[in-house]
Amino acid sequence: MIRRKMLVEALTAVAVASGVTGAWAQSDTVKIGVVLPMTGQQASTGRQIEGAIKLWVAQNGNKAGGKKVEVIVKDDGSVPDATRRLAQELVVNDKVVALAGFGITPSAMATAPIATQSKTPMVVMAAATSAITEASPYIVRTSFTLPQAAVALAEWANKNNIKKVVTLVADYGPGFDAEKYFADRVTLNQGQVLEKLRTPLRAPDFAPVLQKVRDAKPDALFVFLPSGQGAAFMKQFAERGLDKAGIRLIATGDVTDDDQLNTMGDVAVGVVNAHHYSAAHDSATNKKFVAAFEAANKFRPNFMAVGGYDGMRLIYKALDASKGAGGDALLAAMKGQIFESPRGKVLIDAQTRDIVQDMYIRKVEKKDGQLWNIEFDAIKEMKDPGKSK
Repeated sequence: MIRRKMLVEALTAVAVASGVTGAWAQSDTVKIGVVLPMTGQQASTGRQIEGAIKLWVAQNGNKAGGKKVEVIVKDDGSVPDATRRLAQELVVNDKVVALAGFGITPSAMATAPIATQSKTPMVVMAAATSAITEASPYIVRTSFTLPQAAVALAEWANKNNIKKVVTLVADYGPGFDAEKYFADRVTLNQGQVLEKLRTPLRAPDFAPVLQKVRDAKPDALFVFLPSGQGAAFMKQFAERGLDKAGIRLIATGDVTDDDQLNTMGDVAVGVVNAHHYSAAHDSATNKKFVAAFEAANKFRPNFMAVGGYDGMRLIYKALDASKGAGGDALLAAMKGQIFESPRGKVLIDAQTRDIVQDMYIRKVEKKDGQLWNIEFDAIKEMKDPGKSK
């Protein structure tokens, strides 16, 4: 059985490496394979990105590079083995010109070797660990990185007399990034990290760690949790009375996710956070995007939606430039793109293939009965601090 499995994997690798690249030129249709968590704990990520992809196609048509574009969406349930299998099927069987989506870091990392072997550009629309783009020379990112958000927030904390902190992060790649880069910058600014706490990625119980936070009595608690866990965390934060214990809550914008913000209640009001996109971003481009997205989907777009929307723009414009060709030509056309996103001006760094963007400091405020992340400061044109050395 082991020998047979190895043979199948070897044959598949050959098919991936050599049987795909000629297919694009022989067809009047190019296919984009999107792998997302449409079910499970990260289902809101899939729902947001799929909604944004459909909106882009509705607004811009189903042609790019002189060819018809077909988008194939697959549900991986945030299970990396499933992500890898689905991506392999999309490359070998469907002969997609690009892979896209990837709700969590382990799923993106599991797919990286397939992108490399097949020379298929892979657009990461969600996952945010710094090292993802280093896992394959064919990965391009349109979301953000946790070091961007963590460093921006640490700088704000230093300017606002927050000297003693506890960090609380989800126990996986993006959490490690958030913890490291926030703590390193706090320490560099002569602050003190009293404790570093972690919670499981799946089905976390926040009560025990929140008790540790209360006992430590920091000036502030810094939190990173993946999209979808913020509401449960806020509920337990209030239940444990931390909101009344004089401990400030500061976070990456994943915690005050626009998709869940209105379900969190007044405990979220006043929470300062750092992120690259808010549905309340004050620009004509964003107002148009939010209105169209809400009309099409009946819910508010969040940062995952803008990653998906911009990812589709990246692929379409690259296809136009490559005249429908895939592989290295398509990848080259993605590098260096500069455009106006609903989040503001963005650049795809030609060297790192990662996104350069403004990182906003926001505060949760209630307006007209709804909660919003209101931007009040920004670090402009921020590269990923994880790649700055």
